Amino acid sequence: MKKILLMMFVSCCMVYAIHAQDGKYSTFYYQRATLFEELPVTSKDIIFLGNSITNGGEWAELLGNRHVKNRGISGDVCMGVYDRLDPILKGKPAKIFLLIGINDVSKGTPADTIVKRIGMITKKIRQVSPETKLYLQSVLPVTDYYKKFNGHTSRAQIIPQINEGIKKMAENEGVTYIDLYSHFLDSKTGKMNTDYTNDGLHLLGKGYLKWIEIVKPYVNGK
Repeated sequence: MKKILLMMFVSCCMVYAIHAQDGKYSTFYYQRATLFEELPVTSKDIIFLGNSITNGGEWAELLGNRHVKNRGISGDVCMGVYDRLDPILKGKPAKIFLLIGINDVSKGTPADTIVKRIGMITKKIRQVSPETKLYLQSVLPVTDYYKKFNGHTSRAQIIPQINEGIKKMAENEGVTYIDLYSHFLDSKTGKMNTDYTNDGLHLLGKGYLKWIEIVKPYVNGK
């Protein structure tokens, strides 16, 4: 009996492992996305949507607003966000702050393709929840100072091109563009200011405070 139970357990583990490997995204993506499917979104909520940089922010505390909700997933890409929009849009949130694209950069995705995919996200939000105010935040700069995340930092030269594309697309779609990039840039190096990061990609506490300083007027405004 014990042998049978053990074999069943091993078999289940193998099925789970195969399923995870066959998945379109990471296991963490599905862990977090399925959690978000269970958490309600209301018309009073303000959603911060994106990858690990968004995932790392304690947004409700930083903004002093219980209606601000974190919908960031570490490692996420543009199509990952697109594929998990439905549970968010079902609640018709008041505002969505989107920051996505740097992981697409690391995968070698061209700038125009990244902008096009952000456009797909934008169009779906506007179609499904037209009363939701959408804020497209620029992709942040990165730095190779710490010799980490080479896939991201080695292609950093396309980030301004992506941001210019997002800005133009935001104008065409009638949504708000927020420039984060220039505020995090070291003018001497043309890269992420090392005051805000300790790995070249993700933010320190000081970086989140800078981010809040930039977006707070949009969060609190009508």
